[in-house]
Amino acid sequence: MKTVGIIAEYNPFHNGHAYQIAEAKKITGADYCVVIMSGNFMQRGIPAIMDKSLRIQSALMCGADLVLELPVHYATGSAEYFASGAIAMLDRLNVIDCLCFGSECGNIQALSMLSDSLVSESEEFKDLIKQNMKAGSSYPKARNNALIASSPRLAGYSDILQFPNNILGIEYLKALKKRGSHIEPYTISRKGSDYHDDSINDSYSSALAIRESIEMNQDISLIKEQLPEIVYKLLEENYLKTFPITIEDFSSLILYKLIKEQENGYSRYFDIDKAFSDRLESLIYSYTDYTSFCEKIKTRNITHSRVARNLLHILLDIYQSDVDAFCADDYVYYARIVGFRKEAAPLLSAIKEKTSIPLISKLADSDSYVTSENGRKMLKRDIESNHIYSLIVSHKYHHNLLNEYKRAIVIL
Repeated sequence: MKTVGIIAEYNPFHNGHAYQIAEAKKITGADYCVVIMSGNFMQRGIPAIMDKSLRIQSALMCGADLVLELPVHYATGSAEYFASGAIAMLDRLNVIDCLCFGSECGNIQALSMLSDSLVSESEEFKDLIKQNMKAGSSYPKARNNALIASSPRLAGYSDILQFPNNILGIEYLKALKKRGSHIEPYTISRKGSDYHDDSINDSYSSALAIRESIEMNQDISLIKEQLPEIVYKLLEENYLKTFPITIEDFSSLILYKLIKEQENGYSRYFDIDKAFSDRLESLIYSYTDYTSFCEKIKTRNITHSRVARNLLHILLDIYQSDVDAFCADDYVYYARIVGFRKEAAPLLSAIKEKTSIPLISKLADSDSYVTSENGRKMLKRDIESNHIYSLIVSHKYHHNLLNEYKRAIVIL
């Protein structure tokens, strides 16, 4: 039995994702595909456009065999944390043979070489980053400049570092190297539009373009060609009943939390230093809506994505001390099953036999499996964040609040 792992958000699931799953199985010769998927909040600091159950079902209908939920602490972290948490989960299952990820360059050798240079950052390298940031560069740009300055031989690869999926791929490779993992990495070239392309222009448009089309137009048929037919039918049935959900739907909740926490400051939250906290405090009463507030907070060296992630960390009570403790303790304490295909029963049996972390299939029984204080903290935050998302869905579309403890595993 051979198994390939994929790390994804599927926000939403589209033709490019279906292509990746099929190609991952093809190039690795895998019998099964395990997906580590973000829950209801994303790495760029936004909520998923639709509840995770629709995204899980989409993945299973299009070739995934098992879907596990990435804890929210990593799902809403920067690329390094996102990758490290997901890779740790795949590695600790002890059945994953390969990792397959999409990249703009499609060159595993080049990505691996860059990851080798970044895996252990020297003090000199860190100083170069600080110097670049003081000069006004964002962290990603500062790190790229520092890498080229410290390793001139990599100057020819500087273009690779300009693209988000390449950067994320490098973080996957770094995480594998740090763990000494036996998982073999593969990359495939992204098919169709660029990650940041916000226009619908072919059958492989970006997730961003698809989200914007869903949000801006009252006609879901405009994205029909971008989705596998079976996924389109699923979304068509649920459109304007449970989605779309946007970050503006959370705007009042975020402002409420900022006001409530103002007296204590915000520096205890994940990735927020005192300078960022002070900036939030000074601008809080200029808050009119989420989007314009992000624009006010960002600076030359604080990206919009970091602002968005930090606001999400405040809303969801994600603390720096907790993330530090989790990372120091091998990142993950469980793997929560959120979907699987019945034909994957041999895969589940193999994981149960070999995994070094418990599999959670029923939240009500989780205390029997997750016994550490850190593990219970992590799981509690996962549950609460999903309830916050469900609160918005129930309010917007007039449904009863979904109890995460009663959420059924998606089984096909």
